[in-house]
Amino acid sequence: MTPAALETFAALHPRYDAERRLLVLELEHGKANEVGSEQLAAFEALCAALEGDAQVSCLCTSSRRRSSKGTALFIAGANVTERRGWDDAKVKAHVRRQRELMRRLRHLPVFTVALSGGMTLGWGVEFLLTADYVLATDEAAFALPETGLGILPGARGTAELARLVGPAQAMRLGASGERIRADEAFAIGLVQERVADVDAGLSRVHSLAERLARNSPTAIAAFKAALLAGQGRVEAERLELEARAYELCVDSGEAAIGRGAFDEIRAGRSPAWGPRREFDAESSS
Repeated sequence: MTPAALETFAALHPRYDAERRLLVLELEHGKANEVGSEQLAAFEALCAALEGDAQVSCLCTSSRRRSSKGTALFIAGANVTERRGWDDAKVKAHVRRQRELMRRLRHLPVFTVALSGGMTLGWGVEFLLTADYVLATDEAAFALPETGLGILPGARGTAELARLVGPAQAMRLGASGERIRADEAFAIGLVQERVADVDAGLSRVHSLAERLARNSPTAIAAFKAALLAGQGRVEAERLELEARAYELCVDSGEAAIGRGAFDEIRAGRSPAWGPRREFDAESSS
């Protein structure tokens, strides 16, 4: 990823590891990594870069921030204070913008990891729902406080949380605003893996990224797109998506590369894969 591309979302403090094809966002902004208009613009630029750039196979978002009292922070919610003076129409348009951003993040053609090392509230929990895999440290804590503010989790939480943790847990978290720790988040499926601290989490991400970097970018993107598009569909439709995604890998030449380099791949080396081809899950052909 070029320095110019990184500059378009510099507000997210990106670090690119070319060997691992890994992009790490180290959040450090505002009072508590709250997300407002500036950060939305940076995330939108990130999406545009990753949608068109196949140099990244893995994206990780994390933070080492601590409050003045020493509390570890990941994302402490949306920047509600910037909305003072906004009329209802502007608020609604702003949240629709957030919702569309979250949709784009969820469907990025790369493997995405969220590494929560601290307070993860509101928008932060909804951000986790865009990730393919979530790691959490023992200092992480999670809550959806929106209903106590006269609103609801409206940037993905209401639409997607129940699919991950089940309706009962989603109802409890969204309606009550109750805060849970990493062990409970892991138990209900909000988090997929626990790590001791941020450094241990990044070590785990490095391991994943190294494996991803050896694999075909086209195959990774097609697998993710077909898997996500198949959720909630009947079996016949899921199988058709799988067939079209597989055939894209064949038609793009990636399957032939894999066959020809089978011994090399078995030895742990990566062949020269072709450019990433995108799978159109909405296409009927």
